[in-house]
Amino acid sequence: MSTGSGAASAPAPNPHDTPTAPDTPRRTSSMFSSLSVRNYRLFFLGQVVSNIGTWMQRIAQDWLVLSLTGSAAAVGITTALQFLPMLLFGLYGGVLVDRLRKRPTLLVTQTAMALTSLALAALTLTDRVEVWHIYVAAFALGLATVVDNPARQSFVSELVGPGHLQNAVSLNSANFQSARLVGPAVAGLLITGVGTGWAFLLNGLSFVAPLTGLLLMRARELHTVERAPRGKGQLREGLRYVAGRPDLIWPIVLIGFIGTFAFNFPVYLSAFADDVFHGGAGAYSMFNTLMAVGSLIGALLAARRGTARLRLLVLAALAFGALEIVAAGAPTLWMFALLMVPIGLFAMTVNVTTNTSIQMSTDPAVRGRVMALYMMVFLGGAPVGAPIVGWVTDTYGARVGLAVGGAIAMAAAAVIGLILARVGGLRLSVGWRNGHPQVRFVPRERQKALAPAV
Repeated sequence: MSTGSGAASAPAPNPHDTPTAPDTPRRTSSMFSSLSVRNYRLFFLGQVVSNIGTWMQRIAQDWLVLSLTGSAAAVGITTALQFLPMLLFGLYGGVLVDRLRKRPTLLVTQTAMALTSLALAALTLTDRVEVWHIYVAAFALGLATVVDNPARQSFVSELVGPGHLQNAVSLNSANFQSARLVGPAVAGLLITGVGTGWAFLLNGLSFVAPLTGLLLMRARELHTVERAPRGKGQLREGLRYVAGRPDLIWPIVLIGFIGTFAFNFPVYLSAFADDVFHGGAGAYSMFNTLMAVGSLIGALLAARRGTARLRLLVLAALAFGALEIVAAGAPTLWMFALLMVPIGLFAMTVNVTTNTSIQMSTDPAVRGRVMALYMMVFLGGAPVGAPIVGWVTDTYGARVGLAVGGAIAMAAAAVIGLILARVGGLRLSVGWRNGHPQVRFVPRERQKALAPAV
């Protein structure tokens, strides 16, 4: 199977419309249509339980490190160790995923993650835990994620096929954001009531749900995807494939800029909570909760849409950046807090649209490598950008830091939108209609026809 640009399974795209194969079934607009697929339903239900456990562990892990060391820097080291494997080995994980069957791979990675959490629970519950144990556990979880993340991302297409892919990716995001509302609250109750060790224990046990779902799936109902054979140069092949596809490389570049400079919400929101509005931990928690609400709404709206257009990606990124700039100037705590809802909504729209358009535009034989590159850029950008964003925020203030992040997001969206329009043979049309200014992209031939009228 050819994996170059213009392969039969990945036709030359229109940069503003997600390409689909001629035999792709019509996408339904039902918000929960992909749940009609039994295998995906099992996958989704398993992730509901596991995601809640994941959020519980995140909160408990940070709190335990802070309790043991009294150092916020130690918490940052723990986070960096968890993301470091994705930066170092993410592309190699994608190569493995393209070679391996996804369901057995996920059984291994999910089991490894469960055992890591259970080991940390045992150390904590027996009062033997030390900070280096948490560092090792965080790095081990990161290593498992190197393979688990692209495997889960690409496995969705095998579960539901192209007709339900947009809906399934959106529901996965809604699933994760719902857990973001529940998991931290449960973790807080456990930490104050019985201790952090129980949060680790429950997270380890939560992996029983996705493992059971994987075992109960019917293999004959999975959509067959040709696996890449073992061979040399497959990493370079994946990079060349992406480099030759403007509809893949430019969305990845866009999410890289946004993830690095505009998605550093722990830095921004904590600074606004403490330094600007002096609201403390309560304000910080409220900001995160309202953003999670907006993200959940954005994921559900994305689930209802039948297509993933790159035009929507660019517009959502522009709106997201503009809202961050507006929020930077919010005069009151409540106005800033309310802006977290639309910011979360458009942030999730950017995330889901990028994820779906990349998956649907990619040859299945290289999908693992492409999704690994996407996740490496998306997840790896925040640890790289956080020190830069933190320095700007500390030096010039939280308002300037957030405004700069929003401006970078808007600039990246505008430039990449123009590049995609040019690749798609479109030009910017500026004119008047019914007494109002109108700015839109039109085919170049149509632009020439409209030129005398404008």
